[in-house]
Amino acid sequence: MQSVVIVVPCYNEADRLDLSAFRDSVAREPQLTYLFVDDGSTDRTADMLTAFAAERPDRIQLLRLESNCGKAEAVRRGILSAADSADLIGYWDADLATPLAAIPSFVNAFADPAIALVMGSRVQLLGKNVQRKAARHYIGRVFATAVSQLLDLRVYDTQCGAKVLRATPQMRQAFARPFQLRWCFDVELLARLLGLQARGEFDVERQCLELPLQTWRDVGGSKLGPRQIPHVLGELLQLRTIVADERRR
Repeated sequence: MQSVVIVVPCYNEADRLDLSAFRDSVAREPQLTYLFVDDGSTDRTADMLTAFAAERPDRIQLLRLESNCGKAEAVRRGILSAADSADLIGYWDADLATPLAAIPSFVNAFADPAIALVMGSRVQLLGKNVQRKAARHYIGRVFATAVSQLLDLRVYDTQCGAKVLRATPQMRQAFARPFQLRWCFDVELLARLLGLQARGEFDVERQCLELPLQTWRDVGGSKLGPRQIPHVLGELLQLRTIVADERRR
């Protein structure tokens, strides 16, 4: 049985954290550990997570960052913290837009030994329960199309907050440096993997898998709103340079 650590970045999530869902998940999945990364929260998040970790210190861990570093850095530090203790490491949005019950389907994908990264994909198909606001869906499609062209990669959804990776030396290398992009770090991660591919150390098409989600829902209180759109567009403009730099390393 493979050991799995799921990193959950948290910044001022006291009003949205569903700790009962995490309790139920720990009870269902004996190989699963949660590592919450408190990203310098200023509300009750840190106190809530400290008490929660005390309930099951063997299965619930807490990494506290002294100041707010942003989701990208919180995820990166969580991944590196878990790299020596797990076979598989994931990161999952604290709002549980993707339910924790989906984690086993991600883990099962690693039955293929070639797979190194499984990315949740919010595809609205018959038989799937993907509830996404129309405006966010269409903006997301424009964003994904731009990313596909900039990366020259057939990828449908880079921004879903549910991903699991195999703790390989290549993946550790991909997370070794702080990300330049704050909002689009998932795209920068793919750019780094493409850089490894250029050096013959990785095969993105073969080792990365997009997994259509059975269930996903928009949750209120997202940190990404209309005011952040100019920043996201700015990061997209940076992406071409980042891709070129990664391939030259």
